[in-house]
Amino acid sequence: MNTPRHFSSCVAEYDPNALPVSAAQEIVRQWALPRGRIEVERVRLFDALDRVLAKDVISPINVPFHDNSAMDGYAFDGSTLPDGSDDEPLRLTVAGTALAGQPFESRPLAAQCVRIMTGALIPPGCDTVVPQELVQRTGDAITFAAARIVRGANRRLAGEDLAQGQPALRQGRIVRASDLGLLASLGIGEVAVQRRLRVAFFSTGDELRSVGETLAPGCVYDSNRYTLFAMLRRMNVEPVDLGIVRDDRASLEQALRQATQDADVVISSGGVSVGDADFTRDLMNALGDVAFWKIAMRPGRPLAFGRLWSGKRPGEGESALFFGLPGNPVAVMATFYFIVREALLAMSGATPHALPLISATSSQPISKRAGRTEFQRGVARRDAAGRWHVVITGPQGSGVLSSMSEANCFIVLKHDAGNIDAGDSVEILPFDGLI
Repeated sequence: MNTPRHFSSCVAEYDPNALPVSAAQEIVRQWALPRGRIEVERVRLFDALDRVLAKDVISPINVPFHDNSAMDGYAFDGSTLPDGSDDEPLRLTVAGTALAGQPFESRPLAAQCVRIMTGALIPPGCDTVVPQELVQRTGDAITFAAARIVRGANRRLAGEDLAQGQPALRQGRIVRASDLGLLASLGIGEVAVQRRLRVAFFSTGDELRSVGETLAPGCVYDSNRYTLFAMLRRMNVEPVDLGIVRDDRASLEQALRQATQDADVVISSGGVSVGDADFTRDLMNALGDVAFWKIAMRPGRPLAFGRLWSGKRPGEGESALFFGLPGNPVAVMATFYFIVREALLAMSGATPHALPLISATSSQPISKRAGRTEFQRGVARRDAAGRWHVVITGPQGSGVLSSMSEANCFIVLKHDAGNIDAGDSVEILPFDGLI
């Protein structure tokens, strides 16, 4: 089995002490492969939202099921339309009405038409619909300018949207609300989905206390587990909370071995800063392999990535990917979204897509050091012309968790960029739908 370090050697700019974010993302991308054996569950539609399809969904019917009208109007045989040289209005007699779910089943005569509503079946012998707003009706007769209509207009053909036997949704798709409606329109009541990815997570630190406990001097409440839990739930993976782990080798080793046995991915927060790096690295080398432990990113420089095994030595027993995130709360969120998120999607069997960045104008100068990618917290607004403008939330320290609640976006400042002047263009990642 290849190790993360094998893949790392194939990545340009590989430096385990200060890896560019793009290089770190590429290493993670190469290692975070879909699970080898797909475990399939069948779930009803109401339980399928945000699940990953385990196989293609094949349409059992044509959609639409029959030819039908695209709008309210009058259906008729388009062969009665003149050849285009005649400017005389066309006059037709109304033979009846077709409603959605109540078809007109007789065949109109050549000089007849049928009043038809949107979605109603096209009557026998008819192939064209003239919109009601183009028609003048007097009693049981209509007239309209024939030159404004072409044969076949405003008719939706059977199977035009989706043909019977064709894939409606592909394997690896994350089921969205619109997909549930599509599946229901096909008469499909349940689908095959992949087992949720199991992600074990814990926080490390002797200073951490759980919510509800009394704070001793020098202690803080553990917020990172709640943040990680929420981000994992938003991705619809199966979170496994292992609580708080104390700062000693035996406790951390026990937690890592248990997590590797219970989960596909292990995420820790804390314990990978400069003061702890040697300790964590030694333990990681004993349990597996570390591809990198620092990246050129702010916030989030200390970040360990590798693979763990549950056996007595690397390569034995169960395995899991490992992300050792920083302890600072904002750094946890930044590294999760820009390093961890895509890996979880890929391992879930989904097809990852890049996060959508939007161009915005910085309304103020922003300090930025070249040689690292920075993710600053910002508040973005659109002006009357629809252009985006952004300002930072204030102090950008990685422990200022309130700045994430105040912000509505990350300001993404690229690796080689320096200071930003007011009026410069920057890229932002909106939080809406993400956090």
